[in-house]
Amino acid sequence: MSYLSVSNASYKGDYLVEICFSNNEQRIVDFGPFLEKNPHPQYNAYKDKKLFQSFKIENGNLVWGKDWDLIFPVTDLYNGTI
Repeated sequence: MSYLSVSNASYKGDYLVEICFSNNEQRIVDFGPFLEKNPHPQYNAYKDKKLFQSFKIENGNLVWGKDWDLIFPVTDLYNGTI
């Protein structure tokens, strides 16, 4: 099996992100339930939608924050099981 990575991502509103993977598959992932179910000061900041939209792709991962405050396993993003 080849290595799966995030190749592109775009904000779709609320806490939805459309993610394109290295195998050319696309998924829309809803991060809202994760943010609501996991109260933590580090995560709570990303309930601010402007800050939530500041994600980037680094080393094939979708990350938030300078020190990767939020990062999810790529396979979980692909399967929609965050």
